Amino acid sequence: MRLTNVAQMSLPRGTLQSFATRASERPGKRLPISFDQRRHVGEGTRPGSWMAVAFRLPVGATLDDVAAAWMAVIARHGTLRSAFSYNDAGELALHEVDIEGGEWLRHPVGDDELTRDALRDVFDAACSPFERPSHRVCVVIPDAPDPLDPRPTAVIGSDHAHVDMWSLLVLVRDMVTRLSGHPGAEPVPAASFAEHSDVLERMPPAPADVRQRWNDILAIEDGAMPAFPLPLGDLSCPRREVVEVRDVLSAEETRVFEARATDRGVRMTALALSVLAETTARVSGAPLRAVFPVHSRNEPRWHDSVGWFITNSVIQFAATDPIASASAVKDALALGSYPLAPIFAPYGGMPAGPGMFAISWLDTRRLPPVEGALGIQYVSAVIETDGVMIWFIVNDDGLHLRCRYPDTPEARANVGGWLDMIEAGLRDVV
Repeated sequence: MRLTNVAQMSLPRGTLQSFATRASERPGKRLPISFDQRRHVGEGTRPGSWMAVAFRLPVGATLDDVAAAWMAVIARHGTLRSAFSYNDAGELALHEVDIEGGEWLRHPVGDDELTRDALRDVFDAACSPFERPSHRVCVVIPDAPDPLDPRPTAVIGSDHAHVDMWSLLVLVRDMVTRLSGHPGAEPVPAASFAEHSDVLERMPPAPADVRQRWNDILAIEDGAMPAFPLPLGDLSCPRREVVEVRDVLSAEETRVFEARATDRGVRMTALALSVLAETTARVSGAPLRAVFPVHSRNEPRWHDSVGWFITNSVIQFAATDPIASASAVKDALALGSYPLAPIFAPYGGMPAGPGMFAISWLDTRRLPPVEGALGIQYVSAVIETDGVMIWFIVNDDGLHLRCRYPDTPEARANVGGWLDMIEAGLRDVV
């Protein structure tokens, strides 16, 4: 399982086709919009608002099979049957839509063009916030099949408003189940993301002490979310992104790292963050402070659902030992367990300024299991950015880092050097 972006993904040269589904023109029931959906879609139509997952198709699967399986998946997950629009009053709205079938389209790949670049163009156009629907499944049939694995590759893309990384694995699992000859009778509807958004809307407001903690956190950066503690250069406008993917620990080394964490009475997350805190303090003299996304699948009914089940928190701590790190993780989880819209309302929404720094931890071993040997790749879009985000990815192959930052000389030097030190620090633990 590989985490990459569309400019770096592994995709053979071949015939690129996509199954373009059609949504009804007449909107159905109005649905609640989550805080992150509103923030994301409110930025408007733009390329690169999507995320995707690539995987190998089962042997013998035809395009008709893929289309039928995808229609069954759409029938199972409500968020794939919804679309955003602005109403007559200029307000953002989300409605149910009926998906009325689709057709296969062929997308030419030029002689001097890479298949992944043509795929990027398809998703930039089809998986935009206001497309109806804003998702697409593509299939690449290689011109020269790999002798070791000649199977075609499928790629499912969706605007981020409807999926998170967990959701992408749910989609793969559901597709492969149908394509492998286990279709069942009719797809059983999963709990919808709209239900989840409704539950959050009806939650009581955060207590006064939580609101005060948020105010204190934002006051440190003059009303903004945490920023990367080293210079990033001129961020007067977003810059082309740099994406680094580093394979830090092997599977065996990751098991050793996990054992080291257990010996210290903490989880892997806390031990890794303590390395970040120590590195950050050494190079900047500042404590570790970062946006810390946490998932909100806090009930079993959401585990098989597709949607953006992520909320944001902040992690911060000055001490660099694993116990302090574990305590900070616990505090961040508590801080992110309340609806954010009322908390950020006085700030006009989440105050994300230039240089915003975010850390994400994803242990894919805890995600929905899928059949092995699928060659899964998590694929992000190519964007411009003015912030720094680092992902820790744990899977059966080991521990990996993925980092996105703006392409400026200062960011390349400072973020790149910081990553070198983090990588060395993680290895030193082993």
